[in-house]
Amino acid sequence: MQKSTSLSLSKMQRLLWLMGWVQIPLIGYVKPKLLQLDDTTVRVKIPLRRRSRNHLKSMYFGALAVGADVAAGIHAFYFAKQSGVKVSFAFKAVKGEFLQRAMTDVVFVSEDGAIVHAAFEEAMSTGERVNKPVNVIAYNTLNEPVAEFELVISIKVK
Repeated sequence: MQKSTSLSLSKMQRLLWLMGWVQIPLIGYVKPKLLQLDDTTVRVKIPLRRRSRNHLKSMYFGALAVGADVAAGIHAFYFAKQSGVKVSFAFKAVKGEFLQRAMTDVVFVSEDGAIVHAAFEEAMSTGERVNKPVNVIAYNTLNEPVAEFELVISIKVK
């Protein structure tokens, strides 16, 4: 049975914080902030600070990976919450290309919500695990791309 619920950005931010606090502490450690979340687009910001910075004073690879993870995966969580069903999702593969050092806060953008939604719907109808590639581009505060990621999200509806 599906139920449709309205999800505000602030409610999803609280759920992301809770997930970072309880389930995936590394997400909580870098403190991502949801800037935008709708059916097609996710924008997540990770501040450049002591927790996310490396010895070169740029954003550490691990923090960039967390940002890509959140930007690519939050849509699965979002569609599951909207539908009122439980979902199991993980990443099966990741490719990353680092274009320049991230010397500022970084905003991670994924505009593949339609792909994640289609995967979610397919997983619901078949009962099988579905794998789809999701793209994420990371931008510095000057709106210059600093990294590009392709993550293969794997979704199964419980």
